[in-house]
Amino acid sequence: MTTFDDILEEAGEFGRCQKRVFALLCMVSMPWAGVYVGIVFQGYTPDHWCRDPAVVQRRQSCGWSLADSRRLTVPLVNSSGALQHSGCEQYDVDWNATSLTCDTQELDLSKTPTTACKAGWEYDYEGRQSFVTEFDLVCADGWLVDMYQATLNIGFLVGSIAIGYLADRFGRKMSFLMSNLLNGIAGILVAVAPNYVSLLVFRTLYGFGVKGGWVAGYVLITEIVGVEYRRTVGVVYQMFFSVGILFLPLLAYYITDWRWLQVVITVPYILFLSYYWFIPESPRWLLSQNKKDKAVEITEAMAKENKMTLSKNIESLTDDNADTNTASFMDLIRTPKMRKHTFILSYNWFTSAVVYQGLIMRLGILGGNVYIDFLISGLVEFPAAFLILFTIERIGRRLPFATANIVAGASCFITAFIPDSMFWFKTVVACIGRLGITMAFEMVVFVNTELYPTFVRNLGVSVCSTLCDIGGIVAPFMLYRLAVIWLELPLIIFGSLAFVAGGLVLLLPETRGVPLPDTIEDIEFPERAKEKVMLRNQQMTNLLPNNDVSTNKDPATV
Repeated sequence: MTTFDDILEEAGEFGRCQKRVFALLCMVSMPWAGVYVGIVFQGYTPDHWCRDPAVVQRRQSCGWSLADSRRLTVPLVNSSGALQHSGCEQYDVDWNATSLTCDTQELDLSKTPTTACKAGWEYDYEGRQSFVTEFDLVCADGWLVDMYQATLNIGFLVGSIAIGYLADRFGRKMSFLMSNLLNGIAGILVAVAPNYVSLLVFRTLYGFGVKGGWVAGYVLITEIVGVEYRRTVGVVYQMFFSVGILFLPLLAYYITDWRWLQVVITVPYILFLSYYWFIPESPRWLLSQNKKDKAVEITEAMAKENKMTLSKNIESLTDDNADTNTASFMDLIRTPKMRKHTFILSYNWFTSAVVYQGLIMRLGILGGNVYIDFLISGLVEFPAAFLILFTIERIGRRLPFATANIVAGASCFITAFIPDSMFWFKTVVACIGRLGITMAFEMVVFVNTELYPTFVRNLGVSVCSTLCDIGGIVAPFMLYRLAVIWLELPLIIFGSLAFVAGGLVLLLPETRGVPLPDTIEDIEFPERAKEKVMLRNQQMTNLLPNNDVSTNKDPATV
């Protein structure tokens, strides 16, 4: 009986074919960055104040500046200990009934009654437009901005489960292509939405396809490369999300209308439909569906492109993922160690999503140059992937994973109490926090797979990662609503979450050099699993001549 991994050694574990497919699929991660955190630019809330038509008319005729008309329109209010012009109240004055002239510079309006904005708002955002300025989502309606990100994550939650099922039922390639078709349609609908309610509906559909398609691509590329390349391929695949992060502020700077920015983010998904002619279906999936002839055909094509020759063993190719066990949710919580793993991993998925999205969206409310700030913070994500690849085989998984969370938490706490006058120091510390949470987010993906037995592994990852999308739903409300109370309050919450996550990770077992578990017993009694592997190795040594032992594969380790 020959497994696909055996044949892959002959066809090439990471040859020219896999590199070509890998390069194509890495492109999928880039526009996802625009979808995931595009709210920073598309939903930017600029400085705003109540619009008074009479003052606006006088400003235009007298040549006043925005500051002059603002001074006559809105009162000063105490905000975080400093007096600032109100964004939600105006003086209750009928300027048409006053003697206001072009020479009027200062008026004592301190005892004038105030009222809520009556005629909309003006924005200090000349030449640009976000959906906030288009739909006036400020003051009492400010919470609706949170819904833009929350509905996306609702789409992520439902879509990742639904498309995950479809990928198992109809194939990785077909699910990937159908997701991108949905992305193209929903993305354009978001760009042309006539009102905010329809915008949220289309945004949910957008999220449904985007994450599911990304996951289908991730599964496809990891299934066609050799075991020793899977982790590197997975980390680099995620790293291209960071490449998209770098492109996003450049696009947003030159594309001044949020609708056109949405179109540009969506176009790549339409282009990805051409992958129908460039990427293969997963031979592993075909074998699991008893489509051996098609699996052999694709594997032979891969070997040909890799300039490798297959042996006769391909004729006995079988599904190496077949398992008679049926996984259920209760398997994840029935026994003590499985229950502990499920809780800790779910919490880490939740924390990673909340802190990561929160730190990025926070850039949009700091009041600095959002384009420069976003670019700088995006640059610090790149070392995360390299640190992971450098440390996981030398130090292990647990310590770097825990350290990344603790560093992120400490950075959030420290940043909250650094005064604004120390701008660059505050920026450096915040970037270190962004590096830490990026590293933690990327590590939770593969650590999750290493802590569940084979028959329940996919279910375990699916269940735990749903907390990521729930965290994404919570994050905008946690950031924007708490920032109204105190700008730095969200950082205190983020820091607390990350600290707890780091401490919990230390309770997980180290998995470096440990065979992937096959049964729940391997999880609950790891010493027995080690003894079983040692016994198997000893049997192989006794059965085979010494000069042949080195040519046989060791049990799969991680």
